[in-house]
Amino acid sequence: MKESLGKRTMSRILIICVALFALAALSVARTPATTTSVNIVNNSSRAIRNVYLSHVNVDDWGDNQLGENSTIAPGQSVNLANVACDQGQVKVIGEDQDGCFVSTVTTCGNSATWTLTDDTARDCGN
Repeated sequence: MKESLGKRTMSRILIICVALFALAALSVARTPATTTSVNIVNNSSRAIRNVYLSHVNVDDWGDNQLGENSTIAPGQSVNLANVACDQGQVKVIGEDQDGCFVSTVTTCGNSATWTLTDDTARDCGN
């Protein structure tokens, strides 16, 4: 009798755990992805030849957002629309014609403008 009661209790606990797990998975699946847009304005004297997106504290850059043959010439701008965010912020990285990198962090859910000038700090690997 005691063994049967113990098995029923364990079965109930298992059913409750499975139900809680399913409920948690359902709530995560219903969470809409946050998107943002970033307008990149190039007011520098250098062309921006690549733009990448990454999580803020990780170097997990995605594909070039400008496409294979596009650049942002001096005096031009490009709008990256519907940038998917799975965190509260996204890092935007630009590579200029010299192979140097510039970056900014944008809050997701808001549209942002990132203006590059000749005074924007660059990382040239030095």
